[in-house]
Amino acid sequence: MEMIGAQRVNAPQQAVWEALNDTEVLRQCIPGCESITRVSPTNLEALVTLRIGPVKTSFKGAVTLSDINPPNGYTIKGEGNGGSAGQARGGAKVWLVREGGATVLNYAVNAEVSGKLAQLGARLIDATAKKLADDFFEKLGDIVAPPTAEVLAIREARGPFIWRLIKALVRGIRRLLGGGTSKPTGNPAG
Repeated sequence: MEMIGAQRVNAPQQAVWEALNDTEVLRQCIPGCESITRVSPTNLEALVTLRIGPVKTSFKGAVTLSDINPPNGYTIKGEGNGGSAGQARGGAKVWLVREGGATVLNYAVNAEVSGKLAQLGARLIDATAKKLADDFFEKLGDIVAPPTAEVLAIREARGPFIWRLIKALVRGIRRLLGGGTSKPTGNPAG
């Protein structure tokens, strides 16, 4: 599976960079993350419990950061063991681009799964990966640039499903109009 995209975060580049390197922020942003520990400056260990279709499993994994270029980006490589459900392994290139007072977080992800997870099919795996990425970015944005009272009121009044639907519609309209950040920008080399 490959996934390339970008997300605009309404916060300065340095704040986004610091959040992406803070294990407590990552724990809060990664869906299903029970723990994440920095073993060394470039190595982390994590425990994440996910439901992918009918399969719910806990992944214990190791992550290595390389090509670290503060505050512009890095490369992530990781591997996780989900026991009888299978294994997952992959990597991502993450690069940040300043856009006014905001930051565009670009990413190019590749991943592969094995075992029962691989039998679920590419469509389900891809849809789950997209949802996990959307959830991660929404939470990251909320942490580095807390939503206004107006946004919180809309979310509460409309409920989580309708909010995601509105967000998807806005992204679609931006793409149609040639705006938005659905494609990576800037230079991944930093």
